[in-house]
Amino acid sequence: MAHTLLEAARRYTEAHADADGVAQTPIPGLTLIRQTAPTALQYAINKPLVAMVLQGSKRVTMGSSTFDFGAGESLLIAADVPTVSQITRANISAPYFSLVVDLDPAVIESLVVDMESVPSDAGAPVRVDPTEAEVADAALRLMHLLDRPAALPVLQAQLIRELHFWLLSGRHGGAIRSLGVTDGHAQRVARAVALIRANFAKPLGVEQLAETAGMSVSSFHEHFRTITSLTPLQFQKQLRLIEARRMMLADGEIISNAAYAVGYESVPQFTREYGRIFGLPPARDIKTARTRMQPPCALAISGVN
Repeated sequence: MAHTLLEAARRYTEAHADADGVAQTPIPGLTLIRQTAPTALQYAINKPLVAMVLQGSKRVTMGSSTFDFGAGESLLIAADVPTVSQITRANISAPYFSLVVDLDPAVIESLVVDMESVPSDAGAPVRVDPTEAEVADAALRLMHLLDRPAALPVLQAQLIRELHFWLLSGRHGGAIRSLGVTDGHAQRVARAVALIRANFAKPLGVEQLAETAGMSVSSFHEHFRTITSLTPLQFQKQLRLIEARRMMLADGEIISNAAYAVGYESVPQFTREYGRIFGLPPARDIKTARTRMQPPCALAISGVN
């Protein structure tokens, strides 16, 4: 990984990262992450993305597959799938840095039409490979563009397109290509996923979702599970539980309020399903997560050894 890309990420995050170490950029879909210590487990259903690790290391689990990767490697998530992630190597003198690019289906669709040859083997929706030089170079030029605000409106679209081109041309090409196949299964399921994400706290019938995807109920159910690894009901349930966990952990919401806010009508049912996903009931999980988030000096003050 080019040292200059790491330095560009370091400069930008030190100036713009929030309290969680996340630095949003004015370029849509481009985010930088900085962490100075290993993190607790993070649960998410990510949108398709590529994360280039510039320093430190991370572990991501999807189902029974676990990926450990570090500087010079990229994580591809080519579908809306549930993952559990954790930054495993980071400290104050050598923080974890990564550059995250959301994959744009419209850009991919345009490139698939224009490119003569794109791999067609989709393979697994989550994978790790070495970051290719052309991808790193395009990312570096995007970072340099952040120092030239007047040039952003003129040049950012073509640099994002170039970055997608190199991703399509490389090891990740087959999996990324499926996101840009016009009216393909991935795009149809993505329409239903967008509806679930926007209305996860509301009751949604599989018939409504299948209609949104333009599929029969049986075909929709099959392709949804193939692409996301979950049934539509499981997908919605995980979104609800992940959001409830965020509300309790970040906003200090009490268990019952979080449960009702994400669409549960029964706190005991919420507690049971929460424990199945996160391994602990809500109160114990949040207490454990907050303890892990405390800096060493705070732990010493509070008497935790």
